Amino acid sequence: MHRARRARAALADRVTVELIPTSTFDPSEAEVARWARQLGRVHHAAGGVPARGSAVRLRYTAETGKMRCYLEGARTAQAVLTMPGFAEVEVRTQEDRTGIQPVRFPAPEGPA
Repeated sequence: MHRARRARAALADRVTVELIPTSTFDPSEAEVARWARQLGRVHHAAGGVPARGSAVRLRYTAETGKMRCYLEGARTAQAVLTMPGFAEVEVRTQEDRTGIQPVRFPAPEGPA
């Protein structure tokens, strides 16, 4: 039961990244094999999440006539999911980044 709860929790907390290829994207067999090995590491990077909860999902959708590719996986493996797998593919996270505040250091006081 503990394993099932962990898997359900991992499935409820997943991250999605969008893969955007360039117009000249044409991967070699070696690049495809390297990316497949990278996706195979997601389960290990998920850190203790049961296999059912750490699986990677590759989704394709068609929105306004454009095909889009999404990669979905456990949030604990987000670092591996956001690694670029191909030279000509941009990886974008779907998270809202408006909450990120820049760090500001106050000016030193007194004589310099």
